Amino acid sequence: MVMATRDANDLRELVDRRLDELLEQEMGRLHFVGEDGQATLRAYLVDFIRTGGKRLRSSFVYWGHRASGGAPEDQDAVLAAGCAVELLHASALLLDDVMDEAATRRGRVTAHVDLAELHRRMGWWGDPQRFGESVATLLGMLAFTWADAALLRGGPGLPETLEVFTQLRVEIIGGQYLDVALAARGTGDVEEAARISTYKSGKYTVERPLHLGHAIAGGEPGLRAVLSAYALPLGEAFQLRDDVLGVFGDPALTGKPAGADLRQGKRTYLTADARKRADRYGVALLDNVHDESDVTAARDLIAGTGALDAAERRISDLVAQATGALDGAGIPPDACAALIELAHVATNRST
Repeated sequence: MVMATRDANDLRELVDRRLDELLEQEMGRLHFVGEDGQATLRAYLVDFIRTGGKRLRSSFVYWGHRASGGAPEDQDAVLAAGCAVELLHASALLLDDVMDEAATRRGRVTAHVDLAELHRRMGWWGDPQRFGESVATLLGMLAFTWADAALLRGGPGLPETLEVFTQLRVEIIGGQYLDVALAARGTGDVEEAARISTYKSGKYTVERPLHLGHAIAGGEPGLRAVLSAYALPLGEAFQLRDDVLGVFGDPALTGKPAGADLRQGKRTYLTADARKRADRYGVALLDNVHDESDVTAARDLIAGTGALDAAERRISDLVAQATGALDGAGIPPDACAALIELAHVATNRST
């Protein structure tokens, strides 16, 4: 475990250094937006990419490569793919905050809210909220584009990695659509919630980054199936932990207001299971969460129905299923140890 943690710290430093180089190169293409435009891009996108996140997804790229018998000379391609998934993650967060009308992210005011305030402070024309949401959307699109720029620096094997990366992006966009549509319809059971968790978060956090590493290594097809058997339950457990933190997490640690999913009527696995267990009064409560007292009552209801305990048991079961898939799979011992450690890092967290 110590070896895997040390490697993780070294990897983060390498990914951050490569991201810095890439961001400076890409900012050079945007000289035409002027000094004010560049200052906005640095404040709301470049700094966001540089200072946030656990680099979990790039870690899965790295260990997917090692697990697949990848060679050390592939390091440039591995780092390129790691940067690509981190940039895509930044894009997803910026766009998700706009769609969710989120006020904070990582303990800071979200980009679209702060940009709207900038508009008001400067006394510009038009609707400040529309301006903030529009610019934040463009920043998300720029990060999405920079992800391609990162991947293109990966050298040989680009067609295979690009195919995996394309699938990753299709799945996250489709999963986000399902999430928005289900909340709008006000329906959804635990099976639908689990499907959204898989596609909105699980696959792009765990499975596809591992597949990127596998593609760069030119790994055996059978090993890709092993990586999926590990990744799919772990991805679901990762999102389920996110759902629990979204309701019960400490905002000082998560950087987001607690209860946002409840206020937005999100059909997560946790809330769908609570609805299934609750009586009609409980369901009505969960469907009408508006203020802090409603959030507190909903939390009490979710815990009282046993849905919270069931979610914790499910997380443990899914992690055991994921790590069990590595037994006897022929994965190098250091990669196996790192993947087991990552499973616990991804699910035993408070942020």
